[in-house]
Amino acid sequence: MTTAQTLDVQPTPLALLLLGREADPKSERGVECPGDLPAPSDPDLVARARAAKEKLGDRVFVLGHHYQRDEVIEFADVTGDSFKLARDAAARPDAEFIVFCGVHFMAESADILTGDDQQVILPDLAAGCSMADMATAEQVAECWDVLTEAGVADVTVPVSYMNSSADIKAFTGRHGGTICTSSNARRALEWAFAQGEGRTAELDTKVLFLPDQHLGRNTAVRDLGMSLEDCVVYNPHKPGGGLTVEELRAAKMILWRGHCSVHGRFSLDSVEDVRARIPGVNVLVHPECKHEVVAAADYVGSTEHIIQTLEAAPAGSKWAIGTELNLVRRLANRFASEGKEIVFLDKTVCFCSTMNRIDLPHLVWTLESLAEGKVVNRIQVDQETEHFAKLALERMLSLP
Repeated sequence: MTTAQTLDVQPTPLALLLLGREADPKSERGVECPGDLPAPSDPDLVARARAAKEKLGDRVFVLGHHYQRDEVIEFADVTGDSFKLARDAAARPDAEFIVFCGVHFMAESADILTGDDQQVILPDLAAGCSMADMATAEQVAECWDVLTEAGVADVTVPVSYMNSSADIKAFTGRHGGTICTSSNARRALEWAFAQGEGRTAELDTKVLFLPDQHLGRNTAVRDLGMSLEDCVVYNPHKPGGGLTVEELRAAKMILWRGHCSVHGRFSLDSVEDVRARIPGVNVLVHPECKHEVVAAADYVGSTEHIIQTLEAAPAGSKWAIGTELNLVRRLANRFASEGKEIVFLDKTVCFCSTMNRIDLPHLVWTLESLAEGKVVNRIQVDQETEHFAKLALERMLSLP
């Protein structure tokens, strides 16, 4: 008899979820792999992945997000950020299977943008996004009720970050809003505020920014010249979002209380420490970082911007990067021959834990299953959700 049996201890739902043995229908995380994964120690994994991919040929198109492990990136047909990859998938209508090595919301976006005859596959259904999980459809609907009761819903335009579930994208589409990425957030906010031009209403146009408060705040303050006082944070775990009617009516930016678990770790101490350790270092961070970190950095930009900045950097320059560790390590190796010193901004190792769930065993299992005629882990967005989510995405695509 085990200790657990002796004490009559049962695993909690959260414990089972973290072990990948249960599903949470309201979360991006969950579910056990339905097949037998190859052992990570299998020396033939690389050869097996190559063989299965070759057998599938043009029927499969493998997408690899920048934050993926090197062993997975090796088999990606294209790499990029979440939206670039979704668009790349849409540009390959002849590919029967889209294997998305990323996280759940990315695969949903790919399913929304690809044809009905294409099937999007996520190698591990437990690869979710903690940020996307911080805004559920029920919570956002309740928030809109709060805004309606405060008399500000009619002058509020939702802008949702790409890092959100299909349900949140659909909510955004239904309420006349748009999606944004970290690279076009400024244009999205400018578009949203322009929706109120010419109105004679008592209140100015507002933006409800979902689900990353830091990207919303940084874009509003750094790029649009707003003040921190123009921004309020809606907390879905507090009655009325923790805000008064007066605060909602005075605000320009209503920020959802969400954040990235990776970028949220970087602190002002991280910036000050790396400057002390590496004289002359350039600090380059992602706009999902906290405002004080962004304010203290030398350069700020999206994942693609980070890569492009390092590509253009002079030989011998020194860089501390505030983004996911897999990418930073890959960039450090890539530019070492040019004498560019690239380090992780924080001393503590920090991978994106859910993104890191996609490993070579899961990819091999996925490709071999498809090669054998078995479709596994298909991500499929229902038609109504897809319709409204696509409206919001198309508004983003039409931004100047």
